[in-house]
Amino acid sequence: MKVSIVSKDGVSYLLPFILITACFALWGFANDITNPMVKAFSKIFRMSVTDGTLVQVAFYGGYFAMAFPAAMFIRKFTYKAGVLLGLGLYALGALAFFPAKLTGNYYPFLLAYFIMTCGLSFLETSCNPYILSMGSEETATRRLNLAQAFNPIGSLLGMYVAMNFIQNRLHPLDTAERAQLSLPEFEAIRDYDLSVLIAPYLIIGVVILVMLLVIRATPMPRNADNSKSIDFIPTLKRIFSKRHYKYGVVTQFFYVGAQIMCWTFIIQYGTHLFTSQGMEEQAAEVLSQKYNIIAMVIFCVSRFICTFILKYVKPGRLLMVLAIAALVLTAGVIFCVESVWGMYCLVGVSACMSLMFPTIYGIALKGMDDDAKFGAAGLIMAILGGSVLPPVQASIIDCKELFGMPAVNVSFILPFICFVVIVIYGYHMRRAV
Repeated sequence: MKVSIVSKDGVSYLLPFILITACFALWGFANDITNPMVKAFSKIFRMSVTDGTLVQVAFYGGYFAMAFPAAMFIRKFTYKAGVLLGLGLYALGALAFFPAKLTGNYYPFLLAYFIMTCGLSFLETSCNPYILSMGSEETATRRLNLAQAFNPIGSLLGMYVAMNFIQNRLHPLDTAERAQLSLPEFEAIRDYDLSVLIAPYLIIGVVILVMLLVIRATPMPRNADNSKSIDFIPTLKRIFSKRHYKYGVVTQFFYVGAQIMCWTFIIQYGTHLFTSQGMEEQAAEVLSQKYNIIAMVIFCVSRFICTFILKYVKPGRLLMVLAIAALVLTAGVIFCVESVWGMYCLVGVSACMSLMFPTIYGIALKGMDDDAKFGAAGLIMAILGGSVLPPVQASIIDCKELFGMPAVNVSFILPFICFVVIVIYGYHMRRAV
């Protein structure tokens, strides 16, 4: 089948496709350099795990706050304008880490994260449907799958940078030892650690600005930017009247919560496990991050495998099977107390999660047609699950021990519940698409 590489307005799709696809990697980097920062900020500022998860509240709160404003902005202007504004906010938030460091205070960093993810919300709301529009409808799914494949590549890079350029370079004093420091000693170590932490964010901020200028100077196709009518309330009524969509948004909320909890608290889980076996805290954190990187590699490989399986299995049915497997592995995480098998189970959960987000996304948007922009915004808002649920899990972890078990093990009952919700959605959608 021959596919045109030129849009209706005469602009080539090739370079725009490459540039927009690069944005998928850029927000993947931001997502996965941030997860380990919960532990890093807790150590730097001598805070509880619960206080550290305010990073996730600020980060994923930005997604929630900007999803529908982004959809309205894109509908009023263009996809390109949405991408440029997203990149601008992303760069502004990343560069704001420098003045935040100068304050020596935790909360300016939360503001910087919030600004950055307002930009990411614009990017995700813009880039997914923009990629779908760059060519024929027959090849749209393949184009989006190709673009999405670069997201976990950015995630892996974010994890690598977090481990090698932040965690490995923080001052070796562990959390308990820092609590014994005098105020001048604490401030000196805090300022050193913050200088280490902000460096990658400042670099990525400059990279984002360069990308913004390149996209600004590149002619981009406009054939998907014809309708300027917003009709916000009538559109919302239409999309939320569809059962597969409204329950898809709810399911996406719980999926993102499960994903962020499993990828964030693998550090706490591993640190507890390996320190109980005699390892020093910082070494345990670094080893745990290596397991996190392995989990992301498995996530990437599993995505390709599951995409192939989708040729033969309906999406809803495969979603249900993956969620059941995740339930079994999460039970292993809970009950394998101080055993490396619990860590193996936690890494294995990523194989099950690999196709959940795009599968829920695809089922929920089935048959949306012109309402897809606002439908996509609702699903991006569901990323709020990554802001709401991790602090609840962190509060459980801070209990240290529950029911005669380490609280970090017990805390994974929350991802377990999330996967139950996904099983139910997959079951009801197993014949729908």
